[in-house]
Amino acid sequence: MTVLEAISKSADFLGKKGVESPRLNAELLLAHLLKLPRMKLYLNFERALTAGETDGLRELVKRRGMREPLQHITGSTSFCGCEIAVSRSALVPRPETELLAELGWQFLTERRAPARLEASGLPQRAELELGAPTAVDFGTGTGCIAIALAVKCPGAQITALEVSAEALALARQNAELNKVAGRIEFLAGDGFATLAAKTGLDLIISNPPYIASAEIETLEPEVRDFDPRAALDGGADGLDFYRRLAAAEAACLKPDGKIMVEFGDGQAAAIKKIFEGEKWIVERVQEDYSHRSRILVARLVDF
Repeated sequence: MTVLEAISKSADFLGKKGVESPRLNAELLLAHLLKLPRMKLYLNFERALTAGETDGLRELVKRRGMREPLQHITGSTSFCGCEIAVSRSALVPRPETELLAELGWQFLTERRAPARLEASGLPQRAELELGAPTAVDFGTGTGCIAIALAVKCPGAQITALEVSAEALALARQNAELNKVAGRIEFLAGDGFATLAAKTGLDLIISNPPYIASAEIETLEPEVRDFDPRAALDGGADGLDFYRRLAAAEAACLKPDGKIMVEFGDGQAAAIKKIFEGEKWIVERVQEDYSHRSRILVARLVDF
């Protein structure tokens, strides 16, 4: 069987199993198996697969046909240019969350010590004395947001909070993989209790659970059966974490600090109302790649 035949047969099988973008999935699985960039498959369409490669692809395709996430099968995903290992311990990072991370590092970069630090030739640690920006990634999961912030804004002090010990271990692993483990503080336990002890933060950033409890069973199998329920379940209406964040976290921030949160489809108005009810000023509601409201940015009321 040639590479092209393998892709065609795999895509047909995955399509019948209800997998979205079956051809793309087939190509990515084969590229993973052959340890090739996906686009190089197009230069090798006539290459014959060995018996071992055929059997290996068959097993991968079978797993995907059972709706195991592609990222779980390949073992990792790309997030803001960082390679992020994934497992059942944490939510698989979504492309939309890259927008949240980008807003976060842009804000932190603007708040870095003046450019004179770079011009002075002083070591990077000197920035601490000049006021390094600080951020907390609430519910870090795989660590993708915290890692992106650390990579894109090296002078910032990042704290990653996570209630799941397994997810936090995965986040540490990913930080080491991306060579930023030494610049992120990892804290396990109840994030709200941990935040209560912190003061003077520039940024709280979070992609909290936001699926209404009763809706979880209606989700795609890749999410419902493989992402941890604790990373999905936002309570009866999906808004529990936003209420707690809005009510409890103002004291942690500097007077001009901000909070940035991702949310689900159709939740923008309700979440905006929650934050405004707790005396936050909502600066913007950011759309995602499909032009759906997805991220809220708010700051404290000026006194």
